[in-house]
Amino acid sequence: MEHQKFEGERTLMRIHIGESDRWQHKPLYQAIVELCRREGFSGVTVLRGVGGYGSSSRYHTDSILRLSQDLPVVIEVVEDAERIERILPRLDAMVDGGLITLEKVRVILYRSGKK
Repeated sequence: MEHQKFEGERTLMRIHIGESDRWQHKPLYQAIVELCRREGFSGVTVLRGVGGYGSSSRYHTDSILRLSQDLPVVIEVVEDAERIERILPRLDAMVDGGLITLEKVRVILYRSGKK
């Protein structure tokens, strides 16, 4: 998939969810990545946390002493604000519990790796 020149002001969307969250029988993070790909977004990164807690204040960790099945996951997307705004209603329907944030960023470099 070829992307247009991607520099200048963009929006960073972060979606904080749990690793065990699901959407239509698949991991929620995977469903969100697939949605962004279908929409032609320039890229998505899924980050798995080693620990954290959300609104429930229940701490989830990868510690051997307390092995969690629901580690924190953060999905990061940098895209045009309008494109992100268009998928927010679908994300709202998909994310039962979590946090979605938006902030302005300035892209100074975006290119594929050398082949």
